[in-house]
Amino acid sequence: MKIAVAGASGFVGSALLPALREDGHEVLQLVRRTPRTAEEHRWDPQHRRIDTTLLDDVDAVVNLGGVGVGDRRWNERHKQAVLSSRVETTATISQALADAAAADPGRPRVLVNASGVGFYGDTGNRVIDEDAPAGDDFLARVCVAWEGATEPAAQAGVRVARIRTGLVLGPGGLLKQLLPLFRAGLGGRLGSGKQYMPWISLRDEVDAIRFLLTTPVEGPVNLSGPTPVPNAEFTAAFGRAVHRPAVLVVPPPALRLALGEFARVGVLAGQRAVPAVLTEAGFRFTHTDVESALRAAVARA
Repeated sequence: MKIAVAGASGFVGSALLPALREDGHEVLQLVRRTPRTAEEHRWDPQHRRIDTTLLDDVDAVVNLGGVGVGDRRWNERHKQAVLSSRVETTATISQALADAAAADPGRPRVLVNASGVGFYGDTGNRVIDEDAPAGDDFLARVCVAWEGATEPAAQAGVRVARIRTGLVLGPGGLLKQLLPLFRAGLGGRLGSGKQYMPWISLRDEVDAIRFLLTTPVEGPVNLSGPTPVPNAEFTAAFGRAVHRPAVLVVPPPALRLALGEFARVGVLAGQRAVPAVLTEAGFRFTHTDVESALRAAVARA
């Protein structure tokens, strides 16, 4: 397959690219800077600009683009950047794929587009799959708009898989920030520790995307491991993975003081999301429990 990837320099994208090449695919990278190699192609999603011929002979697009959600304390400017970076990127790709499909309607195409389990809002301890409704907090509204931006491609006959990813466990992302604290014995649960964390190992995240490129699945797909766990259980497993105690507690007021709105929406909220669509389609997880996923992530880090 010929596959274009947006967001290839990120945590997941940088692991996905070599895996796609090992599979024998031809890979194009969509970049916002001046291209450095022949496989890189410049685009400007902020202004919805992309070479109209770039996706003409592309079989698939994987869109992982978007400003980091928890990289800084939220203010209105950063929240707008979180929203617009996702919607503009997706809308640009989606329309370009729709145009390519109109020009060559006989060519099957697929769009694997990022989203997040934040789509569901805070669902407490209720088990949820892809049929659950959207929440009503900021992250949920972002995910609804993000997924909605794929509609031009879907209406043009492109198969669209909207991947609602949980916490990816690997040598990067949130784990990179937490690992020094846990290794120093300063790890601990956040708030009550009852909020569920829908985790997935980096290996399974990459393998699931590869699976969706060639498996006839469309619509929302939870990219989360089969056994989501409460924060307290995640914390204890993390401590065991680094052979350190993890008995501290960060109280909710301290989290709200440090993180503002993100503490309520992104840290103290949770989703007990399960990968019903992936499981039904026959995907097999390498890491089915959080302990093995954390041990693998720590070993790679």
